[in-house]
Amino acid sequence: MTERAPLEQAWADLVATARRTVADGLVVGTSGNVSVRVGDTVLVTPTGVPYDRLTPDDAVGVDLDGRQVLGGLRPTSELPMHLAVYRDTEAAAVVHTHAVHATAVSTLVPELPLIHYMAAALGGPVRVAGYALYGSDELAGNMLDALRDRSGCLLRNHGTLAYGSTLDQAYDRTAQLEWMCQVWLTARSVPGHTPSLLTADQLRDVQEKLRGYGQPGQG
Repeated sequence: MTERAPLEQAWADLVATARRTVADGLVVGTSGNVSVRVGDTVLVTPTGVPYDRLTPDDAVGVDLDGRQVLGGLRPTSELPMHLAVYRDTEAAAVVHTHAVHATAVSTLVPELPLIHYMAAALGGPVRVAGYALYGSDELAGNMLDALRDRSGCLLRNHGTLAYGSTLDQAYDRTAQLEWMCQVWLTARSVPGHTPSLLTADQLRDVQEKLRGYGQPGQG
């Protein structure tokens, strides 16, 4: 069996992740987008194309300055956000969604309350980036502010963004963030009750414990 070239394999993995966001209800239609970095090339989902129609010949790639170096389809309109993450962090993959519960939370609070200890897996309390027009440099800047020392954030009246060292990690962080938002919305909806929240010290304890989480040798 012939081994795929790095860009070809990365595109196949990107498309699979993008389709997973739809299957898991994190996006509707062509909303949201996914990218992965291979060297100095960023592969990214194209704008306005349903993920189930993407083929190996539809690969779209840009350099870190946003110049298109691969493919004929136009990249996602949210390219400025993706490139800002790659320039500012060690990220290898980015997932952006319009997940329902996370988007709802983004309209209610400036930061997701510490409803669950898995906030530690994202670096701490998840912030909400200030609203700006989609696809704008202003939104990318607001996002970077919210991502400071974090690997995920909410985008006010918009959705979520998370990154990781792999597509799987970026996706898992995205799904975890949506789940925490759902838990908080569910708990706060019970009349006469206020959700109990974790303290900063409790979260730090979790962050320390997570340093040894997983199997030996895992990245």
